[in-house]
Amino acid sequence: MNASLYNRIGGEAAVNAAVDIFYRKVLADNRINRFFTGVDMDGQAAKQKAFLKFAFGGPNNYTGLDMRKGHQHLVKQGLNDSHFDAVVENLATTLQELKVPAEMINEVAAIAESVRNDVLDR
Repeated sequence: MNASLYNRIGGEAAVNAAVDIFYRKVLADNRINRFFTGVDMDGQAAKQKAFLKFAFGGPNNYTGLDMRKGHQHLVKQGLNDSHFDAVVENLATTLQELKVPAEMINEVAAIAESVRNDVLDR
């Protein structure tokens, strides 16, 4: 049986490191950082870590809202495909910096694409 992406990417430590680097990039990205104004970033990072661990085939400790409900308020603020693309780009760049192989980054991108329409509430 194939190991989950979660295990192949390096498990909890790798996901935690990636999310921390990812949010530093997001907060520095003028295309999307306005969507995080006033957000408790420690709480946001914890939710993102739990979600990615689950989405990558690891333990399911995610207790946040579903993707549609969790992002509806951002869609009302103008969240669109260009912003979604910027988030995926920041995630891919983070994984490249962490020396994650391209085929795994492609798997991560495919997982992200699978929730695009829910995140964008359509």
